[in-house]
Amino acid sequence: MYTFVPSGICSKEIQFNIQEGAVKDVVFLGGCSGNLQGISKLIEGMNANEAITKLRGIACGMKKTSCPDQLAIALEEALLEKAV
Repeated sequence: MYTFVPSGICSKEIQFNIQEGAVKDVVFLGGCSGNLQGISKLIEGMNANEAITKLRGIACGMKKTSCPDQLAIALEEALLEKAV
C-alpha cells in the first residue's frame, strides 16, 4: 500500500496499490467524497501509466492542481520507487 500526502487540494491523503502495473484499492481521505469515489472506481485495474496520462495536469478551479493530478503525481512517485 502506497500512501501519498498531496498538496494544494482538499484531500489530505491518497492510498493505493499497484499490482502487476495496475492501479488497485485507491482511497482518498478528505475531499469531495462522491467525485473521488468515482475517480477511484474508474481507474481500478487501469494500467498505472495510462492513469497518469489521463489524470496528469487536470486543474481544479483556479488551482494549478487537483485530486486527479495529485493522484497522477503519487502514481509516478510509486512507479519510480518500485523501479529503484
